[in-house]
Amino acid sequence: MKLIALKTKDSEWKGNLSFYCRVLHVSRQGFYQYLAKKDRPWKYQLLAEAMMEILTEDEYNDTYGRIRMYQALILKQPENVDIPSERTFYRVMEELGLNHRPRRKPNGITKADQEAKKSEDLLKRDFKAEKPLVKCVTDITEIKTSDGKLSVSTVFDCFDSSVIGLVMDTNRKTPLCVQTLENASKAYPDIQGAIIHSDRGSQYTSQLYRDAIHKYEIQQSRNSAGGRCHDNACCESMWSRMKLELLYDRYDMEKMSTDELRTVIWMYFISYWNNRRICSANGGLPPMVKRQQYYNSLKEAA
Repeated sequence: MKLIALKTKDSEWKGNLSFYCRVLHVSRQGFYQYLAKKDRPWKYQLLAEAMMEILTEDEYNDTYGRIRMYQALILKQPENVDIPSERTFYRVMEELGLNHRPRRKPNGITKADQEAKKSEDLLKRDFKAEKPLVKCVTDITEIKTSDGKLSVSTVFDCFDSSVIGLVMDTNRKTPLCVQTLENASKAYPDIQGAIIHSDRGSQYTSQLYRDAIHKYEIQQSRNSAGGRCHDNACCESMWSRMKLELLYDRYDMEKMSTDELRTVIWMYFISYWNNRRICSANGGLPPMVKRQQYYNSLKEAA
C-alpha cells in the first residue's frame, strides 16, 4: 500500500494506479481505504506516550513487561488515557519494541553441608503470607567484579517481597549471614517469632548462624534434604529479577570495582525495589506501598 501511494502520489497519477494495483494484487477499494486512514493519528498514541513516560521515571523500568506496565498505569491513572486489556498492552509494546525476553540464566553457588543435621522445611514451598514478618526467605548470591567477588546477602519478606535485611562483603562466610539477620532484626524488631527459610548451604547450618537464630528468637527453616533449589524458589526468583533488571546488558560487572557495584545494588534494592518497583505479586504495588496499606487498614479497623 505504501509503495502504491508513493508511486502514484496518493492516487494523483491515475494512469499508473491500475497497473500497480494489478501487479501487487491490491484492490482499488482497499487502496482508497488505506489512503483514508493513513494520516489518522494512531488510536493508541496516548497510551504509547504514557508507557514511554513510565519508562523514563526510573532507569530500571525498561524491564517492565506487559503485566507490570499495565499495573503501573493502573496505579498512576494518567489523564485522558483509556487503559485497555493486557493483551492490547502486549500488541502496543510489540509495536514500540518494548517487549523483553530473558536471555540469561544465573548459576547457583550453594555448597550444601551434607553432614549437617536435617532441618525441618517449615514453608514447604508456600511463600504466601497474610501479614508482614511472618515468613521470610534468605540467601546469598555472588557477583564477579574487577577486584574480586561481591557476595550479597538479603532477607526478603514473603508478605510483600520487600528487602528487610541487606549486607554485602567480599566473602560469603557465615558472619555475612549473621550480620544480615542482625540488620533485619534492628530494622524490624517484630521479626521475633518469624520463620526465616534458607537453603542448606554451610553458612546456614553452622553453629554460629544457629546461635544468631536463637538470639533473635527466629524460627529456622531450611530446604528439604537433597538440596532442592525449588524449596527456596522465592529467593532464587528475586536474585534472577535483580540480575536481569539491574546488571545484565546494563553494566560490565568485571570492569567495576566491588565498591562501585555495592553502591549500585544498595540503591537498587533499598530505593528502587522497596519503594518504586511495580511488583505483580503485590497486585501492582511496590513492596512498601503494600506494607503501608496493610498498617493503615489496621488503624482503620481499630
